[in-house]
Amino acid sequence: MSLDPVAAFVEARHREFRERVWAFCRDEIGGRRDPDSDAEARVRARELVGLMGAAGLFEPIQGGDVRGCLVAREVLAWWSPLADAVFALQGLSATPGLIAGRDPGGWGARAVAGEAMGAFAMTEREAGSDVASMTTRAVRDGDGYVIDGAKSFISNAGIADFHVVFAATDPGAGTRGISCFVVPADADGFEFAGAQVMSAPHPLGELRFEGCRVSADAMLGDEGGGFKVGMATLDRLRPTVAAGACGMAGRALWEAVRHARRREQFGRTLASFQLVQEKLAVSATELTAGRLLTYRAGWEKDNGAERITMEAAMAKSFATEAAQRIVDRAVQVLGGRGVVADHPVDRLYRAVRALRIYEGTTEIQHLIIGGGLVRDSGR
Repeated sequence: MSLDPVAAFVEARHREFRERVWAFCRDEIGGRRDPDSDAEARVRARELVGLMGAAGLFEPIQGGDVRGCLVAREVLAWWSPLADAVFALQGLSATPGLIAGRDPGGWGARAVAGEAMGAFAMTEREAGSDVASMTTRAVRDGDGYVIDGAKSFISNAGIADFHVVFAATDPGAGTRGISCFVVPADADGFEFAGAQVMSAPHPLGELRFEGCRVSADAMLGDEGGGFKVGMATLDRLRPTVAAGACGMAGRALWEAVRHARRREQFGRTLASFQLVQEKLAVSATELTAGRLLTYRAGWEKDNGAERITMEAAMAKSFATEAAQRIVDRAVQVLGGRGVVADHPVDRLYRAVRALRIYEGTTEIQHLIIGGGLVRDSGR
């Protein structure tokens, strides 16, 4: 996997960082496949946080270097979807504090150092894309707030040391009534309510808040400004989801090409058949297009763009949808080997599907793009 197709969007420091991440993956992940069970994934994810932090892999998060984050996630996802998820959650949990200019308890700094694992708790069972419908409440009580409610489909639930929690402080104000808090795992009234097991092992679960008290200093941003903090976080990090998709797609394509060159049928290699070449060609083209959109978005942000909402939505929607198709074609090229549980492509097939949903579904990204086009056309 090379940075050459996106060379115009990166700098020498990104190429050097890519080599660091690749060396880390080769030494710490190579030869170890991702866990087979939820319990194993939880243990391994905790291990990876420490290893990745010690290796300095989270540095681009602290520095607000979006292209550095893209490089990290693309390489990590090539080697391990679980390692990619670990990076993603450290970014999601540390970035809100960076945007708000506050780090209650020093949790964000510890996350970047790999000394603490974070979680981003916005989603509820009945509040996914419709964030304004969340029912978790935070009520002012003296010098703090009391949080009551529940969160669902939360990555790192049950293993995170701290949580960035979104709750309504003014339920009648819609998104303008949502605030953001940092809640440590040992806070009174907070509990892990159980795991939600995925087909591709990934720490996911539910959280419950019953009279969970936090200080006013635990708030990130202003009261009622939580939605703004959350959306700014997603705006910055959404292209990294696309980068993770490109990493998974790149690995799948690499496995498909390698298999096609080795596998013989009817007296010749699969790679010599034009129908197989066509699948590889379409996948390579889609992967390159996805990477260009992804690194274009990162370049815009790193070069001073206040918002990259449209660019991020295009990158995320195209790259994740393309990755699904690329992995599916790889399965087809590999045939029976592609659906054997211990093969990398089968693991990618199970892991890649979630990328089209989290941090805004493809449909939501299309609404963002379409809405932006309509607004801009009226200027």
